[in-house]
Amino acid sequence: MGMRVAIVTESFLPSLNGVTNSVLRVLDTLAAEGHDAIVIAPTAPSGRHHGFRVIRTPAIPFMQFPVGIPNLTLQATLAEYKPDVVHIASPFLLGGQAIAAANRLGIPTVAIYQTDIAGYLERYGMQFARPLVDKMVAAIHTPATLNLAPTPETAAYLLKLGVPRVGIWGRGVDLDLFHPHRRAARVAAAATASGQDSAAAEPLTIGFVGRLAPEKQVHKMKTLFGIPHTRFVVVGDGPERRRLEADFAGYPVTFTGALQGIELADAYASLDVFVHFGTEETFGQTIQEAQAAGLPVVAPASGGPRFLIDHGTSGYLADPKDASSFVEHVERLTADPGLRARMGEAARRSVSNKSWDANNALLLKHLSHACRFTAADNSPTHELV
Repeated sequence: MGMRVAIVTESFLPSLNGVTNSVLRVLDTLAAEGHDAIVIAPTAPSGRHHGFRVIRTPAIPFMQFPVGIPNLTLQATLAEYKPDVVHIASPFLLGGQAIAAANRLGIPTVAIYQTDIAGYLERYGMQFARPLVDKMVAAIHTPATLNLAPTPETAAYLLKLGVPRVGIWGRGVDLDLFHPHRRAARVAAAATASGQDSAAAEPLTIGFVGRLAPEKQVHKMKTLFGIPHTRFVVVGDGPERRRLEADFAGYPVTFTGALQGIELADAYASLDVFVHFGTEETFGQTIQEAQAAGLPVVAPASGGPRFLIDHGTSGYLADPKDASSFVEHVERLTADPGLRARMGEAARRSVSNKSWDANNALLLKHLSHACRFTAADNSPTHELV
């Protein structure tokens, strides 16, 4: 018998980011496995997704994001739907209310920690608010039946705050869409078009994929512009795009805007090296996509990338405080096609067991596990599950 799952998310379509993508993939799995769901979110292009009802809540802008705000109808919606479990993606104001409402109704909850809000505040010069934010994160997550963090580091952060019942659930990647064969086909086509045995005459392409926001630190790509025989691609959109386009004017940089599906997969296939500069990533989904596409990745030795990249094998972890570290690693890759090939193969192998099917099968186990809890069962254990 299928579960009834209420998904409360702080981000949904048409917004494109890691939280939205994860929610969409969870909905794919619920639909494929015959479960029922509703979605409660601050944005929604329509009232249905995959046949599931989508309920839009009031929202206010905060740090360039639409933030769902608590409202009187949320508890009534949950009471009417009668879910077996409430899945809360990246809980903030709306998610915190959902956990409280579900507890009042005796419905188990699974809260997904995905956004380093405290880190973002420091990025925006509001580090003075960190202690308050830490208390807020603890207050939101502590009442949940089960809390899932994407990496051991983020799980340790929640445990340090006193949050109980913390487990680890990462993110999957589409191994069919993002695949090395797309790049192989591009290289072969370039060689045919040029009449050469390889595409060696073409400049090497270094690229980034992600939301163009200050915390992604894409402006640091400029430090790589002096590397010989290279060109650059920036895939994504966001509040920083106009400033970055102005800053990169006159350099061999192409801005594609936000891409999805095959267009996004082809964008990865056009790259030779993938770079990521953000130091506040709780995970790093586009890093996994690049790895699935068979690309060596250079990213900071900070946050999520440290759990995705095997330094020196599938890519390089650069010193986030030393700009020359990124340059050295990228130069090493651009100078050695054999190294790029070996690291690209290792990168693909590193995600070969991380399909969305496998990843979300684990999530379904967590949701089912939470369904077996009652209010009396929520003992304050701090052990990882």
